[in-house]
Amino acid sequence: MPSRRHLLLAALAAGAGPHVRAQTEFKLGHVGGPGSLFELSANEFARRANEKLGSRGKVVVYGSSQLGGDREMLRKLRLGTLDFAIPSTVMSSEVEAFGMFEMPYLVKNREHMKKIEAEVVWPALAPMAEAKGYKLLAVWENGFRHITTNTRPIVKPVDLRGVKLRVPEGKWRVKMFQAYGAHPTPMALSEVFAALQTGVMDGQENPLTQIWSSKFQEVQKYLSLTGHVYTPAYLASGARRYGGFPPGVQAALAQAAKETQAYVYERAATLDNELLGKIRTSGIKVNESDKDAFVVASRSVYEEFGREVPPGGLLVEKAVALGRNF
Repeated sequence: MPSRRHLLLAALAAGAGPHVRAQTEFKLGHVGGPGSLFELSANEFARRANEKLGSRGKVVVYGSSQLGGDREMLRKLRLGTLDFAIPSTVMSSEVEAFGMFEMPYLVKNREHMKKIEAEVVWPALAPMAEAKGYKLLAVWENGFRHITTNTRPIVKPVDLRGVKLRVPEGKWRVKMFQAYGAHPTPMALSEVFAALQTGVMDGQENPLTQIWSSKFQEVQKYLSLTGHVYTPAYLASGARRYGGFPPGVQAALAQAAKETQAYVYERAATLDNELLGKIRTSGIKVNESDKDAFVVASRSVYEEFGREVPPGGLLVEKAVALGRNF
């Protein structure tokens, strides 16, 4: 007959079992739908990470906002109830200096972004994020953003006057479109299709991968190729949570995260070309926009950002300087 001590040990082991098993699963949440760049990026990271982790753990991906919207997932990272997420624009709501990437036409191309990553993101922005409770593991991509509408093609900023436009969380995106005369409203990505379908919103702005994977072309008439903002995406964890992982696990995750970037950039460039063709054949009308007119109309946003967020303003100046040869 088992002794009391053996029964106690057995009970403790039974109680610990689920906890131990739970620790071997690293949950990665994102808002992207099937076929989105977020999904492709997350799955590639999981593949690489799981090869490196072996029996030490497994990254499991939860897309399509299954674990919440961007804000909710950031809160979960800070609380330590979620292991990883892929925030983009929403980071400017947590750390104001990240609003630099809301400045229109700041990033010229991916090579320029690599320089900004090396000389701005890691030395300046990543420590600011860590001070707020977030650990950045890699800089990936959300992409160059364009505008879709049901009202009219957007060729110049004046065409946005009065347009009800969904934007992501981040006050500088709101300020930018207010400067153009639109009526921007922050809204979770998971709510946008219905808002466009019902006319609650006239339009939205996103990279082509999000437009296509979210099927916005089914409920919009026009796609205007404004390319007004390039948004990086970040593989992020909670600083405290990540710091609690064993050193070998941290090293495997960090290495896989950085290795995934080349894949993300390659897929993003390929998808830009492929998806534009698919969107054209879907029936939506595609037009080029007057980017010079948008640049002129954006000056007030740069000036206001520099006044309100001086550290961010200085980082914008550095990013601009890094792009002079592109």
